[in-house]
Amino acid sequence: MPERTDSESRKLLGRLREAMAEDSAGQARLDKITKLIAVSMGTEVCSIYLFRDKDTLELCATEGLRSDAVHKTRLRMGEGLVGFVAKKSRIVNTADAPNEAGFRYMPETGEEIYTSFCGIPIQRLGEKLGVLVVQSKVARNFSSDEIYALEVVAMVLAEMTELGAFVGDGAALSPLHQQSVSIDGGTAQEGAAEGHVWLHEPRVVVTNPIADDPEAEQVRLTGAIEELRVGVDRMLSGAAGGDKEQLQVLEAYRMFANSKGWLKRMEQDIAKGLSAEAAVEKEQSAARTRMSQATDAYLRDRLHDLDDLSNRLLRILTGQGSDTGADMPDDPILIARNIGPAELLEYGRKLRGVVLEEGSVGSHAAIVARALAIPLIVHAHNITTESLNGDHILLDGDQGVVHLRPDDSVITAFRDKIAMRANAQERYTSIRDKPAKSLDGQTITLKMNAGLMADLPSLASSGAEGVGLFRTELQFLIRNQMPKRTELAELYAHVMDSADGKTVVFRTLDIGSDKVLPYMAPQDEPNPALGWRAIRVGLDKPGVLRMQLQALLRAAKGRPMTVMFPFIAQRGEFTAAKAEMDKAVEREKILGHVIPKDLKVGAMLETPSLAFAPQRFFEEVDFLSIGGNDLKQFFFAADRENERVRRRYDTLNVSFLTFIEGIVKRAASTDTPLSFCGEDAGRPVEALCFAAMGLQTLSMRPASIGPVKSLIRRTNLEELRTVIETQRDAGAETVRPAVMEYLRNASK
Repeated sequence: MPERTDSESRKLLGRLREAMAEDSAGQARLDKITKLIAVSMGTEVCSIYLFRDKDTLELCATEGLRSDAVHKTRLRMGEGLVGFVAKKSRIVNTADAPNEAGFRYMPETGEEIYTSFCGIPIQRLGEKLGVLVVQSKVARNFSSDEIYALEVVAMVLAEMTELGAFVGDGAALSPLHQQSVSIDGGTAQEGAAEGHVWLHEPRVVVTNPIADDPEAEQVRLTGAIEELRVGVDRMLSGAAGGDKEQLQVLEAYRMFANSKGWLKRMEQDIAKGLSAEAAVEKEQSAARTRMSQATDAYLRDRLHDLDDLSNRLLRILTGQGSDTGADMPDDPILIARNIGPAELLEYGRKLRGVVLEEGSVGSHAAIVARALAIPLIVHAHNITTESLNGDHILLDGDQGVVHLRPDDSVITAFRDKIAMRANAQERYTSIRDKPAKSLDGQTITLKMNAGLMADLPSLASSGAEGVGLFRTELQFLIRNQMPKRTELAELYAHVMDSADGKTVVFRTLDIGSDKVLPYMAPQDEPNPALGWRAIRVGLDKPGVLRMQLQALLRAAKGRPMTVMFPFIAQRGEFTAAKAEMDKAVEREKILGHVIPKDLKVGAMLETPSLAFAPQRFFEEVDFLSIGGNDLKQFFFAADRENERVRRRYDTLNVSFLTFIEGIVKRAASTDTPLSFCGEDAGRPVEALCFAAMGLQTLSMRPASIGPVKSLIRRTNLEELRTVIETQRDAGAETVRPAVMEYLRNASK
């Protein structure tokens, strides 16, 4: 076949546009397009396969194969050469298809007479839509020019599919973004919510993938690139001397914005007949494909930067800013690839829930979502490309599942679940002011976790007996610069005022690991959770710790004050931190400031090593709080950010409960007050088992206090302890089955 010229590609794209503009059904358009491509490319066969569901491709149109195979031939993802192209998002170009690894013969198509095969993925911004295939009888490899032309055509087919040009009968031709979809993710904050989609960054819609005037499109692209470069330079100037990580991102922006290779590829696409917007999106789709396949974290981050930059360029070209003029629904569920804590706080309590394509269980967004008491799901693959503003959405934070545009049966079941929650909540309200007293007379103290002023109203409404953990890092994370001591003192004083005499346990700044301050240089560590974080940062860089301790002392205004140091791994760290507190107290006395009339200083037990600290430590510390989230991941050596292992080990594992029991006994030997703080404290069955093992204080999110109290009041803890000990003596790995059976029998 002779080499293709840019004018030939433009002619083909022009014919495709004419076919798209015709007032005909989707199937008729597809049939015409396959014939146009086959004639233009000089091949005997051109076929288009589209997804009928997320795992199945269907032959939707063909020129050259048997027409009766259309809508009958189907392939699973990864099946045959077509399935391989779709699964790997990779081009297959072979002169001898029957002998290619993975080839699958489909007899109903009559393809046995065609030797050459070239398959091109049809995809848009990482969303797999189908496969474009050309075949010939002559054994040959398709040239690089031919493949490039087919990639351009595939790009246009993707845009046409997105715009609904091929809508027709059957699942494979059903309109996009209208089908019911369920997406599995990870639970970062439990809860259930029903609402409508609100996109944090509305998708850019390219309505003109094919251009009339390549020269005019080149001028538009050049102008937009120049505007982009000026904008990046301006951002760099404004960020000079600021956050190192932000500067790295902006430097990457500038590198890509000035990349001759990036610009040249887009110019070539325009020369082939694409509009400027389509050329940008074609490169963006290629970058997203590479990003999904990249194993190197640095390369993945840089491709991420290129993706962000492409979005900025598209918004310049289309004039579609983040403000589309659409009104936020009354029941918004926020959809975003990722989001910072300050941005999430701006939305506030108007949100019903949040779904992130990325994110993590311990991210800043997760911390804010817990503070706002709204469900959050992370790692929801392709949620940003699948969702449209206003789509009906159900968010099941307990199971980590998102139901987008759900059908009636799913809606009914989900609403039944929410109704059951509401009925249960009414029952919990009736026992709000009653103690969490078990049937055998043991009273458990239930406290709440907080991190924002917005949490404090829950102190009264939830029935919490105090704040077992106030996370002070949120006030640092949501700012672009270090907060001032006076600002912190005012905030902490306001928190104590709102608590109305109930104890508030302030945890000093817990940064590092997954919580990096935007104005502090990030530490490049292979395993941040085990790295330079929390009290380690505070003791190595004591300026911030001292400032915060002074703010806490001044906030007390003479009232009792309770302070806890995070992530203490050995006695020496607590001794050094306590010495900083003693110095702060002495300094306040010298300055003539009133000091707390009762100052209690404790530690968070999050590392197994502290459970084996010398007896002297347990005598010196005023109180201990088990930080269950970190302790569990370190005990089982299972990263709680890793979806493959975070649910692998049961909290009710006999070894973990025995370890908790050992801590309880050590604390009891010195009359050291002990509590458990973490997600598991808010899970009724787990909380019940902790109480049975001797923990008398639990701290959890406000919404969990009712369910936990209700179950405690209906249970004999001494009997439950016997069940646990019996299972331990019998060599059981986990006590959960036996505990659940006991609870079922007890409720009869």
